[in-house]
Formats: sequence, structure tokens, C-alpha cells
Amino acid sequence: MKKYLFTTVISLTLFSTLCISCSDEFVDPKPEYSIDSENYFNSKSDYDQALVAAYDLLQSSYANVILGEIASDNTLAGGESPTDVIGWQQIDDMIHTPVNSNLRDIWNWMFAGVQRANYILEFQDKTDFPEKTQVIAEARFLRAYYQFELVKWFGGIPMKGDARFKLGDEKKIPRSSVQEVYASIEADLIFASANLAPNASQKGRATKTAAQALLGKAYLYQNKFTQAATVLESVITSGKYSLVTDYNSIFEMDGENGAESVFEVQYTDIEGAGFGCLQCSEGNVAVGFSGVRNFSGPLFSSGFSFNIPTQESADAFEVGDRRKDVAILDIAAFAAANANYDNGKGVSYGKGNEDTGFFNRKYIPRKRSSNAQGDLNLTNPNNYRSIRYADVLLMAAEAYNRGAIDDAKARTYLNLVRARAFGDNNHNVTASGAALTDFIWAERRVELFGEGHRFFDLVRTGKAVGTIPGFKANKNELFPLPIEEIQFANGNWSQNPGY
Repeated sequence: MKKYLFTTVISLTLFSTLCISCSDEFVDPKPEYSIDSENYFNSKSDYDQALVAAYDLLQSSYANVILGEIASDNTLAGGESPTDVIGWQQIDDMIHTPVNSNLRDIWNWMFAGVQRANYILEFQDKTDFPEKTQVIAEARFLRAYYQFELVKWFGGIPMKGDARFKLGDEKKIPRSSVQEVYASIEADLIFASANLAPNASQKGRATKTAAQALLGKAYLYQNKFTQAATVLESVITSGKYSLVTDYNSIFEMDGENGAESVFEVQYTDIEGAGFGCLQCSEGNVAVGFSGVRNFSGPLFSSGFSFNIPTQESADAFEVGDRRKDVAILDIAAFAAANANYDNGKGVSYGKGNEDTGFFNRKYIPRKRSSNAQGDLNLTNPNNYRSIRYADVLLMAAEAYNRGAIDDAKARTYLNLVRARAFGDNNHNVTASGAALTDFIWAERRVELFGEGHRFFDLVRTGKAVGTIPGFKANKNELFPLPIEEIQFANGNWSQNPGY
């Protein structure tokens, strides 16, 4: 993980050296000693190291975030050409198939996260120590996090309870239903909510309120509005979070893990990375991919010009909404405003595929420290704000409204977010019922722009058809299981409809 979660590499098999006496007398060698996956977990340190390994896969969820935007109506794939990262281009155009290495990455990396969490849970009763309940609660939070990503992208997934998948299981264990996956997620997060510490021992670790917020989101995705409102209200009344005055500060380095952060994926740029193992990077790979091509100028650094905001999404921001200039970089306007930079050299940049002149400003590369290592496009230190307090407020507003529970409270939470956005109370919403629902959904788009939620919000609310270009009903709500998984399962796992 990042600077706050230190990765320890665990060798699966360790052998001691053979000890033979230096005297003429032969001495039997000591028996071989090994630590492998089956006789690990003999101390608190073993559990802690395995838990760090389970956290580590969070960093590979950069792929989920950037594709959650590209798949939506917010952004275009972009890149250098129409064939640059072809899997992203296909998803952007809604012509993707089971043969897609980028979708396979999401499946593989999120399942690796589940597998690592299940490794801990498989041996949860082996060794006792005072802090073990906290460790198990973190492991269950992480399993729920990874399973939630998988069920959003692919629907029902195979599950094996508190045990790792082993070779051959893919031919025997069926895909669970979506309802069964959510039941597992709920059970894990209810346990985590009851047993996690209210404050993290290290930045980046799960807390009680992080588990409650994710549980509320899982309820909302199932239209369980009463349950969602109740648990999200617990996060709000905890008093731990507040909306920061300066929206821009949230997405700068000094805004990481701040007053609005419920859960963040931690990244660093002090370890190198390469294209051969993108999931191994300790940096946020999506940031480099979203940067301005061939950029030279102040504040930002160059990238690969993917994830390009559309004109329509830029127009979704109301006049006076201060979030627009934070969410979307208008590169021509930025260049004009900095024409005198570097003694008149100004700003220069290139144009890529599907250029609109806009970039996802929240997650594009900033100028770097001298400590940065390796390929700078792959090691950006920008944390991913996975769950922000504003998201919690808007989810609670939606639950109170759509559940016909309390429109007044829904308006209160919605208007807190809007007041921060405009810097006044003159833009408060007064609507009720279905009209209020539309305001909440529109607010989610602009508040969370560029953060990977848009596609799934459109799908879960039934608004994707006619909004996302090329989206086909009863097909594109889910992505296909990778063809390799269907083949490995030898017919045991059916493909999603339409693929």
C-alpha cells in the first residue's frame, strides 16, 4: 500500500540451511523447516502481514475507476488513436465482448483481493491474540469491498465462503446469484460495522463508519431504502466528517485523508513501476493515463490523454457552480491564463484521439517531488477518494426520498452539498417526490464527476438506456465474464445475457 500501509513480502516456502558438524563425526542434519500457505498464521505478525497483502489489491482498482467514467456518458476513451488500449475503446462504444483484457484485469484483480481476504478468514481460528477481532473485521470489510466491485461489474460471482478457491473449484462451484452476493456483502459489512475501531490505526485502514457507508451504498444499490437511510444516518451523526469549504483542496495532496474522507485508497510515487505489471504499481496508474498529452507548463505534468470529458458533461454544471473548474480542465483556457509562464514560454500540449479540449482535472498528474521513482505516468501519488462525505450525504438524501421516508431531510442533505458548491444558500432545492429524485441524481453527477460512479448510478437507477451512447437494455447493465473464465469453468459458469 502507500506510505501508511507497509507491504511485507512473504515467501511461501522458507528453508533453513543444513547444519553439519565441522568435526570428523557425522551429525544428522536438522529437519527441513518450512512455512507455506497451510501452516502460516502462527502469530499476530503473520495475520498483520496477510492483511496488508489484502489491502494491497485496492491499488489495482484504478482500472475500475477510469472505466467507470469511460463506460458512462461523462467521458470518451481518448488516448493516442482509436486503437490505443482497444479494450477501453470498445467499452466506450459499448461494443465490448468477452475477449477484453481490460475487463479481465478487473475480474482477476478483484478476485485476487477476495482470495487474499479469504486466506485470512480460512485460518481465522488458528491463533488467538487480543487484536484479532479487528483484523477479522478488516478482512471482512475488504472482502465486501472487492465483492461489491465484482457484483457491480459482472453480476453473480462464484463464492466459497471463508475459504480460498483452489484449482478445480471452478468446475464445481457455480456462480452465486446477485442476491446471494449482496447477502455476503451485507453480512461482512454488518460484522465490520460492529467490530471495527472508530478511528484507523493507520491512514488507509477501514473504520466503523467506512463499513457503514459501504453498507449503505450496498443497500442503495438494491433499493433497500429504509436500511440505507438508517445506516447512512449513523455515518452522518457520528460527527466524524464535514464538508470542507474549498472543494478543490479535496483533490490536492494536502487534502488526502481529510475531513471529508470516509475511505481512501492510498498511493505513493516512491516505488517504481512498469507496464509489465500494472497491478504491482504503488502509484495511481489511472492518473497518468488521464493526463494532458505532451503537456509542458505549471501545476500539471504530462500523460496519455485518456478519459476525456465530453462537452455535454461540461454543460451539466450550472452557472456559478464552482465545482466545474475543479472537475474539468479546459486546457485552452488554462493555456491562455498562463501565457506568461516560464518567462513567456507559456503552456504547450498535444491533442489525442477524440480531443474535446477537456480533461478530468481531479485525477490528472501534478508536478512531482524529486523522490518519484520509475515511469512517472505509472506512479502518481494521488489517492483515490473511494467514499467521500458528500457521497454519503447524497446517498442518504436519495434513500430518504426514494423510500418516501423524509423528503425534508433529503432536501437538507442535498442542499448542504449545493451550498458548498455555490458558496451560498441561493441555490437550494425546494422540490419533493420524483422531482426531488431528479435533482439528487443530477447532483450526484456533478459532485462526483470523474470519480468512477457515473456508469453504475445510471444502471442502478434505470437511466442508462438513452443516456449512454450505444447502451443496450438487458445486456449492457453487466459486463461479460472474461472468455478465459468461461473456458476454465468448462461450462460450469454461464455467460451474462447478450454476450
